[in-house]
Amino acid sequence: MDEETLFIVSQTFKALSDPTRIRILYLLFQGEHSVNEIAEKLSLLQSTVSHQLRFLKNLRLVKFRREGTTLFYTHDDEHVMDILRQTIEHALHH
Repeated sequence: MDEETLFIVSQTFKALSDPTRIRILYLLFQGEHSVNEIAEKLSLLQSTVSHQLRFLKNLRLVKFRREGTTLFYTHDDEHVMDILRQTIEHALHH
């Protein structure tokens, strides 16, 4: 495995190792949400959500669209969402 692939894999697992990022990704898997909606639904500070979304966006795990001054986010990698879904199903069977 080349170094770039190794780095991307490790960063993806790093993204999925944080409970807040998992919660955000799981919510975005269900549909598009603004930063404020994510913060409200997950009982998080807007600054926390923005920070985590920036991390996820840099890994291309989420994408956004702008509507006026509001950014709406959704997941951007079906492969990673499959991993997350399978891991959740695995956890529920134990």
